[in-house]
Amino acid sequence: MLFTYTARNTTGALVEGVIEEPTKTEAIITLRETGLTPITVTEKKKRTLTLDGIFKRVKLSEKIIFTKNLAGMLRAGLPLARALVVLKKQTTNNYFKTILESLIASIDNGETFSAGLSKYPAIFSSLFVAMVKAGEESGGLPEALMEVGGNLEKSYNLNRKIKSALMYPAIIIVAIFIIGILMFIYVVPVLTKTFKELNVDLPTSTRIVVWVSDMISNHIAFLLLGIAVIVVGGYFAFKRPAVQKFSDYMSTRVPVVGVLVQEVNAARTARTLSSLLVAGVSISRAIGITKEVLQNSYYKSVLAEIEERVEKGETMSSVLQRHTNLYPVMVGEMVAVGEETGKLANMLLDIAVFYEAEVDAKTKDLSTIIEPVLMIFIGGAVGFFAISMLSPMYSLMDSIQ
Repeated sequence: MLFTYTARNTTGALVEGVIEEPTKTEAIITLRETGLTPITVTEKKKRTLTLDGIFKRVKLSEKIIFTKNLAGMLRAGLPLARALVVLKKQTTNNYFKTILESLIASIDNGETFSAGLSKYPAIFSSLFVAMVKAGEESGGLPEALMEVGGNLEKSYNLNRKIKSALMYPAIIIVAIFIIGILMFIYVVPVLTKTFKELNVDLPTSTRIVVWVSDMISNHIAFLLLGIAVIVVGGYFAFKRPAVQKFSDYMSTRVPVVGVLVQEVNAARTARTLSSLLVAGVSISRAIGITKEVLQNSYYKSVLAEIEERVEKGETMSSVLQRHTNLYPVMVGEMVAVGEETGKLANMLLDIAVFYEAEVDAKTKDLSTIIEPVLMIFIGGAVGFFAISMLSPMYSLMDSIQ
């Protein structure tokens, strides 16, 4: 949930901003932890679609470059404010420049870097802010930033591999759809006219093709409107919690894809937790932040249960071992070993590395599997169309003989 707040910093100056936390109470606690004294904290209603969301954004790749460059300059001995000024000059994203100007002003006013970052939850996630805050408290801000940059880069590479695996079939399907529409508009009517002039008795499959062609040719505006309605309706439908939950459920049950979803979430959970624990964040807080990083509602529920159980003194592995339908069995077993040996962060990192490699291999295999499936689909569609259009011609030739 997003909350707008008004607070006073350590110098007594009035500051305003936006913070993301599950509840209002946690938002107040986080503000106090960052050295601010809250005056008002109110929930901010999320907008479904805004121009800011379309035009004002910072790419993940830009954040990775920003984080790593900032860490490098801090290691070289540059003051934080000066390093941010240099980065502001380097970036070509005007919106990001505005954010950096705000961060520089916040630091000049005596605020911490993490407090400045927390004003932009849409750009800097709770994971980013928490790790920066931990780095400030431990005196190892450059190391914390390098860890954040590495975490973002791993997430970026993971998402890019999955998108790359799905890009090829998506392009093929769109191309087939466009070619099919053009065939129905320009090719089929010519053949249909010939069949009508020769009074050919059309088989069922041909009549279906002709009917579809007539519908598209005569009602192209309604077709385009219908596609637009489906796309827009689908977009807003997926914003609804019930539809999202159903989508989350199906994504874990579909063959091949379900295993990939499990391994992606296992890798993301393990790497995020490992990074936070290494940075010195408490395990309860680390679990809460990791819960916000995950997208699937079922995985969020598991992390919420882990957070609750850990606060009561139970182990993380005991919960993971009860949810083997979401997290692979090996995750729970390896976490148990990490808890027993006191090397939980290292074990979580090993889990992340292992499942990232598994996802990499499976995305390559997925591309290999999709290609023959697409070929069968294309062959079937072309075959049906060819038979439907050629069979009346053969019938006509037979009747002439």
